Amino acid sequence: MSSPIAQPTYPWYYRPLDWFLRGLASLPLTVLYGLAEVLYFLMAYVFRYREKVVLENLRNSFPEKTEAEHRQLARRFYRHFAQLIVEILWLRQATPAQLSRRVSFPNKHIITDKLAQGRSMLAVGSHAGNWEWILTSGVLQINAPAVGVYQPLNSPFFDDFMYKLRTRTGAELVTMRETIRYMVASSDRQQLLCMLSDQSPSNPKNRYWTQLLHQETGFYTGADRLVAQFQLPVVYVSIRRLRRGHYEAFLTELFDGNTPLDPEKHQITEAFARAMEKDIQAAPADYLWSHRRWKHQRPAGE
Repeated sequence: MSSPIAQPTYPWYYRPLDWFLRGLASLPLTVLYGLAEVLYFLMAYVFRYREKVVLENLRNSFPEKTEAEHRQLARRFYRHFAQLIVEILWLRQATPAQLSRRVSFPNKHIITDKLAQGRSMLAVGSHAGNWEWILTSGVLQINAPAVGVYQPLNSPFFDDFMYKLRTRTGAELVTMRETIRYMVASSDRQQLLCMLSDQSPSNPKNRYWTQLLHQETGFYTGADRLVAQFQLPVVYVSIRRLRRGHYEAFLTELFDGNTPLDPEKHQITEAFARAMEKDIQAAPADYLWSHRRWKHQRPAGE
């Protein structure tokens, strides 16, 4: 089944940017890592990219650390983020064999065994490590349909650019708002639905609120609803950077899908929050601290 999302179009004046990015993407990854060092210096020391957001997030998440440690973590994050940017760009030319060598799934049997039983599954992860490589390499290694749930970008050009990167190895995409409808329409096939469940909900009302890294944090509840409606087993994907350009996707089963689940208890989202928190504490520099994850406050009375 092909992805139900039509690729967007963008104005002609974006074409020079497209040619420029294509040219960069054609460079060897070792050269791109050299460019990442330049990008790191510019973000961390010249433009100070979202420095206020990054430091505020780190201070609130790790109050036990000193200001010097927060700033050191911020610098480590900027280096990781610069490398992440060129790694995502490199997807434009990466071959399936290259991706498979750089991303390992040591216990992928947790997924493949369920799929072999005729079950569809939900995989939840966060913006840690290189999440873009996980979907594009995962579809190759599990040898089954993998569908990423995504939020379209505001820029038509970059939305189209990322759409092509994410689907070039065979993964499919469905927008967040169309996910339920898509699952109903494709209920007759076995597939792996993939979600980054740490995104900040745009509307703070009617969200699930829990503690994350010492802060009241709102979560989308889509995972709970999907699991309850379609009786999906759930795995958490822990994205671990082994060394530069090499990642491990370690799977942890959060729910076996064999018993009814009450979506109002938010068991899946709570289990996800705890697993994500543990991962961030283990490798704090690898999380996306430039994202305004805590921009919304919990409404009074909720």
